[in-house]
Formats: sequence, structure tokens, C-alpha cells
Amino acid sequence: MAPITYLSFVMAFVVVPVAILAGVLAVSRRFRPAQLFGTGLLAGVALVYTVPWDGQLIRIGVWEYGSTLLGQLGVVPYEELLFILTQTVLTGLWTTLVDVPDGRGSVTRRQRLVGVLAGGLVGMIGLAVLLVPSGTYLGAILVWAAPVLALQWGFGWPILVRARRTVTLAIALPTAYLWAADRLAIELGLWTFSPDRTTGLALLGLPVEEALFFLVTNAFLVQGLVLLGWVVERDALPAVTDVIDTTVERVE
Repeated sequence: MAPITYLSFVMAFVVVPVAILAGVLAVSRRFRPAQLFGTGLLAGVALVYTVPWDGQLIRIGVWEYGSTLLGQLGVVPYEELLFILTQTVLTGLWTTLVDVPDGRGSVTRRQRLVGVLAGGLVGMIGLAVLLVPSGTYLGAILVWAAPVLALQWGFGWPILVRARRTVTLAIALPTAYLWAADRLAIELGLWTFSPDRTTGLALLGLPVEEALFFLVTNAFLVQGLVLLGWVVERDALPAVTDVIDTTVERVE
């Protein structure tokens, strides 16, 4: 049997589920232009924001690849770029399936400040963890995540709290799935981690750093799409109200 490569892994465990979700959305007619646009936008942002960070961790030896690679953009494998894109689409399509955008609610300046400070706290914790060599990967994730979390939480954490059931469901399923897939990839030797730059802590064989990475990246995507849906629906509410009022007046 031919050995499993990084490319075949991404195709089987990410691209195929993306195709299945796309089919489900097409059959159920749940495609929403705003969320599809948001998913595409987030895919581009994910590449721009993640690739330099990813490349730096590869350069300092946080992880290495144990399979044949198609090629590299700098030090980042092409397969990694495909993984970033397809993970974004996977989580985006799943969020589109389970989320019903709601334009109700508002956010005060004080609430925005609290959200920004909470994101900043994540970054401060990350910087503290980075002081320990074994905290390199964990701290790098927290520092990298902090600006995005500060932006999203500062923009509308009360909206995310109000939609917490949807947000939790949208994050939980793709995260659990990717945890399982990543655990399998590690077992197959597709990538390995430096014992000197990781904590050595694991959840059922999955390094805590990897578990955190998929959790925060899916949180980025889900929170971004839920907030986008809120903005679109919020701006649409006045127009809908005007139409209803006009219709009522004509009936009267």
C-alpha cells in the first residue's frame, strides 16, 4: 500500500468533507451570499496572517514534516497552504449550515473596551509563556491569536455571547473532527514536534498546543462569520421595518 502523504491526508480528511458540506448546503438551499463571501474573505486573511507565523515556527524547529512534500513557499509546504484554505472553507460552510444570522442587539463603548482588554490579556499570557523554552509553541499561539481575538471581541463579544449556542456548536464539531484528524496524522508520522519547544502535555495523544491551535483558528472563523451575519442583518432591519410599515399603511 502506498504511504500516506501530507497531500493525500488533506484531500481525504479536509477536501472530501468540504465537498460533502457543499453538497448538503446546495440540497438544503442554505447558501447565504454574505456568509459565503465572508468565508472566501476569511480564507484570504487566514493565508496572509498565518503563513508568516507558520513559517517562523518551522524555521526555529517547532515542528518538522515526515512525508514527501510537493514543494514549498519559502519553508511552508504547499500542502500546508491547502490545509489552511480548506480548513477555513470547512468551518465556514459548517457555520453557514448551523447559523441563522440575527441583527438584534448592540454593543456599547465600554463593552468594546472590555473585549479589547480581554484579547490583550491573552497576548500578555502568551508573552509570559514564551519566556520558557518549552512554552515556545504554546506562547506563540496565544500571542498570534491575541490581536484577532481583541478585534473580534472588541467589535461584538456581547453578540457572540447572545448567540453562544450557535457559536459553541459551530466551533465544537469542526474542532473535535480536526483534533481527531490531527491525532491520526501525528500517529502516521506526517509531522513531529520538538520536545524542547513544546510542553509535552497531551490530550489522548494530541499535544495541547495542537488542540489549542485548532480551537482558536475555528473560533476566529466562526466568530467572524457570526459577527458578519449580525452586521448584515442589523443594517437590513431598518429597510425591512420600512417595508412592513408601508405595507400596513396601505392596508389601512
